[in-house]
Amino acid sequence: MGGDHGIKTTIPASARALREHSQLKLILVGNQNILEQALAKYKLDRHPRLSIQHASEVVEMDDLPSYALRNKKNSSMRVAINLVKEGQAQACVSAGNTGALMATSRFVLKTLPGIDRPAIIYAIPGVNQETGERTTIHMLDLGANVDCTAEHLFQFAIMGSVRRSLIDNMAKPRVALLNIGEEEMKGVENIKEAAKLISACPSLHYSGFVEGTDLFSNKADVVVCDGFIGNVALKTAEGTAKYISYMVKDAFKSTLLNRICAVLALPALAKIKRNLDMRRYNGASFVGLKGIVVKSHGGADELGFSCAITEALAEVDKNIPSQIHAQVEALLGLNNDVS
Repeated sequence: MGGDHGIKTTIPASARALREHSQLKLILVGNQNILEQALAKYKLDRHPRLSIQHASEVVEMDDLPSYALRNKKNSSMRVAINLVKEGQAQACVSAGNTGALMATSRFVLKTLPGIDRPAIIYAIPGVNQETGERTTIHMLDLGANVDCTAEHLFQFAIMGSVRRSLIDNMAKPRVALLNIGEEEMKGVENIKEAAKLISACPSLHYSGFVEGTDLFSNKADVVVCDGFIGNVALKTAEGTAKYISYMVKDAFKSTLLNRICAVLALPALAKIKRNLDMRRYNGASFVGLKGIVVKSHGGADELGFSCAITEALAEVDKNIPSQIHAQVEALLGLNNDVS
C-alpha cells in the first residue's frame, strides 16, 4: 500500500514477478476491499499463487518511525513483517516509509546475534574498465545508520562479504572502505580503525580505501561506509544517471542533423539507456536481521518493484540471514540460535 504510487505499481509488478518466477507465491498485505477490486481490474483475482492478508492501516510516507511503531500496529507494513516473523512468509518487500520499515523490522524480527545494527545494502552498476565487462558493486550502509563506530563498519564488511559471495557465487569478494583518499593516513578515526579490523580478519579480502570516483570502476566488490555517506553517494549517483540521460536526449534533439544521427544510433542509445536504468537495480536489502526485508524505491514503477521482488527471491534461495549468522558466529565465537 506504500510508496509514491501504491497499488497502481505494486499489483502490476506482482503480476510481472509471478509470470517471471514460477516458484513464487505472493501475499498482498493491505485493505482487503481495495485489493480485491484492484485484482479484479487486472484479472488477477483468481490467480492460484496470489492471496490477500487484510491490514486496516497504512504507514504514510511522512509518518515518524516511532509513531508508526507505536500507533499503527495493524498497518500493512507491520502485518507483512509479522508474517515473516511467524514463518507464514519468507520475505517482505515494501516501497513504503524507509525509516518506519527499518524500525518495525528491527523491533519485530530483531538483529542477528553479534550484529549491533542492521544495514541497508544495494547493488549499483559498474564496469571493468580493462575488459569492458559489466559488474555490480554492493554498497552498505545506505541510510540506516548515520553514526557508525569502527566495529559497526567491521560488521557491515562481514555481512556485505557474505551476501555478495552467496548472491554472485564469489569465493572471497574484495571489500573496501569508502574514504576521501586511498592513502592510509586519510580519513576520520573510525574509518582508519575499521580498516585495521577488516584487514586483520582472515575471512575477509580487504582491498583498502576507495574514493567516490572508484565506485563504478570495479576496484571492489563490496564497499563499506556509514549510512550518511552512503545515502549521499547513492542519491548523487542516481541524479548523475538522470542528468546524463537528459543531456544525451537534449543533444540528439538539438538539430535536424542530430535527429537523423539519433535514428542511426538507436541501438547504441538503447544500450546506454538500459545500462543507466536504475530500475533494474531496484531493491535494497536490510541485512543483519533475523529475516529478509527488501526496500523498494518509493518511486519505483512496475519494472522496478518487480526487480525488488526478484531480489527478495534471491535472498530466500541463498538463506542469507542464516549464512550471515554462521559467519559472524565463526568469527566471534558465538553460539546462539537465529530463530
